[in-house]
Amino acid sequence: MATVLVCDDESDICKMLDVALRREGHRVETVTSGEVAIRKLESSLFDVLITDMKMPGVNGLEVLRAAATTCPDAERIVITAHEDFETARRVAESGGVFHYFVKGSSNLPLQVAHAVRQAMEKLSLKRQNLAFKRDAAQHNSLDNLVGSSAPVQKLKQTIQTVAGTGSTILIRGESGTGKELVARAVHGCSPRNGDPFVSINCGAFPETLLESELFGYMKGAFTGANQNKRGLFEVANNGTIFLDEISEMTPTMQVKLLRVLQERVIRPVGGTSENPIDVRVIAATNKNLEDMITAGDFREDLYYRISVIPIYVPPLRDRGEDIKILACHFLKKFAAAMGKPIHHFDPEALDLLKAYDWPGNVRQLENTIERCVAMEMGEELHVDLPSEGAKSVRPNGITIPREGVDFDAYVSGVEKSLIQSALRRENNVQTHAANLLKLSYRSFRHLLKKHNIDPETAAVRSVGAGRF
Repeated sequence: MATVLVCDDESDICKMLDVALRREGHRVETVTSGEVAIRKLESSLFDVLITDMKMPGVNGLEVLRAAATTCPDAERIVITAHEDFETARRVAESGGVFHYFVKGSSNLPLQVAHAVRQAMEKLSLKRQNLAFKRDAAQHNSLDNLVGSSAPVQKLKQTIQTVAGTGSTILIRGESGTGKELVARAVHGCSPRNGDPFVSINCGAFPETLLESELFGYMKGAFTGANQNKRGLFEVANNGTIFLDEISEMTPTMQVKLLRVLQERVIRPVGGTSENPIDVRVIAATNKNLEDMITAGDFREDLYYRISVIPIYVPPLRDRGEDIKILACHFLKKFAAAMGKPIHHFDPEALDLLKAYDWPGNVRQLENTIERCVAMEMGEELHVDLPSEGAKSVRPNGITIPREGVDFDAYVSGVEKSLIQSALRRENNVQTHAANLLKLSYRSFRHLLKKHNIDPETAAVRSVGAGRF
């Protein structure tokens, strides 16, 4: 469905096109002067402009010029009398007009209706390309949810179950768990997957900018608004919009979003008309919205609107068996991107990664592997976690997986990993490595023998520790 402005000084032409286009399901406004058309273009958003060329006062060429400045993404169609045919043809060939037709044809309503359909197909493709370019770094697929653990399998099943609905979804989970990947997977599994997926972080904009980003604005609405601009809700029309960190919205913006969800219309900043939208809304947060409601920081009615279907993304510590899979995935990704011949991990590396609590979840693991790959010079990836990593383990100790743990084997593995890390850190100087571990030299030598560690080959080099 298009929003169409028809401008012709002959009221019969306006009425005829109004009937033909409304029959196609379009929203139509008609005016009989160029002056009024320009005012309409400055106060409302239109997908298609249809204008006569020869009119008293402001002519069609001036209307087209105003449209090119005020709403450059609107498609433009010219209807003209025979004597102005050559002028219309030149205007069209200059690239400013999508199509042109001669008045007097009995097929004019059908021709214009067909041209509007073609214009909307072109406009829809243009908007999809804009949305796809905006998010080109990501893909919308379940394949991006890497892991084989029970929590991840349950999450994928939930996505497949709810994707086909049009219901609003609230994704909850700690920072870094991959909430946007889940939103993209929902979109990719839905009937809307051929239309745009648009994401925005609500915490990245002050209130006034967030409103104009979401709903668009009209020329002159504020300083710097030199032309009409469509908001992300309209860019995402027929597709999906992802509102990340929705808890960061101000109370005023919460009210405006609530109205959009209730009425399914948006009003651009500075605009006087409302435009209908058909968008699937997915929101996400890492905060407790129930506590925010109690504190008066989040609207309860908005909460119920956005949480029709809740999805919980588990933290990495609850899916420990996926750490190896994820680490190998990131190793392959970054080694290829950086052109490094790194094919596998150092034997102790995966044990170190699995023993860490990962408070920053998958994002922290990804950043860690990227850093280590960037610093690695050989073909085997060594991992040296930051010294403050021990503080990341929860106060009640290391997480025990549901299936249990072989205590002796686990403790032995930790001992071996600590010794090898200490040797690397101290460049194979055993006395220094022993001091680092607060051990006597004799005890240190005993552990070397116990774990069959050759101190001359155990530590190739020190990767160096960074901070997250």
